[in-house]
Amino acid sequence: MSASLWKSVLITGASRGIGLELVKELAKSSTRPATIIAAARNPPASTDLQEISKTYPGVYIVKLDVDNQQSISSALEEVQSLVGNKGLNCLINNAAIGSSVDLNAVTPETMMKTFQTNTVSPLFVSKAFLPLLQTAAAQSSGMGIHRAAVINISSILGSIESNWGESGNFKSYAYRTSKAALNMVTRCLAVDLGPDGILCMSLHPGWVKTDMGGPNADLTVEESVSGMLSVLSSLTESDNGGFKDYRGQNLPW
Repeated sequence: MSASLWKSVLITGASRGIGLELVKELAKSSTRPATIIAAARNPPASTDLQEISKTYPGVYIVKLDVDNQQSISSALEEVQSLVGNKGLNCLINNAAIGSSVDLNAVTPETMMKTFQTNTVSPLFVSKAFLPLLQTAAAQSSGMGIHRAAVINISSILGSIESNWGESGNFKSYAYRTSKAALNMVTRCLAVDLGPDGILCMSLHPGWVKTDMGGPNADLTVEESVSGMLSVLSSLTESDNGGFKDYRGQNLPW
């Protein structure tokens, strides 16, 4: 990654798993953004996140409950004070919930709670932080994280085309539906924000050994995040509205 590729990044759900590793890897990188903002619902509960912020300069922790509009508004004010008139180069909507819920176990409450966190919240976090993204976009040209980007952490499990045969064996009506809907949010944002030079895309991190992914997953969190950061660094206008995995491969909708 170029040393000047991106000046600022905001990562939601940064207290553990993929979000925490994104913060850690960026903080250690010699080509890191100057301002790394780690957003978490309960920052004091993550000792790892606290340690990173103490060890590496330019890492800021912001309290953000993505399901709470007042929390989003408060976080926006704090982030605005951190990035100033340079704006925000990259928003990574990583916060999500998930569980295996088959047809027998699924309830309306499970569907609505998962849809709220995984689909509705990324949309309204993006909407809230849009002025900061637009400020950054106005200062550069082209498309990519060097200018302004919204990255929605999605999943191949949200691919309607892929949910067939063996790949349909993972039973989770709530999670799979919420990620399919998130992909549509990504495409809608790409259409609306593209004229402002803000790139929007969905990114599948792979099946990762996290609390959500479980111990039998294919990838370590380090392998997943390393791949994702490589993908992010190479994004161009051709990727706007796209759906890729951590290896940079295009995925079916």
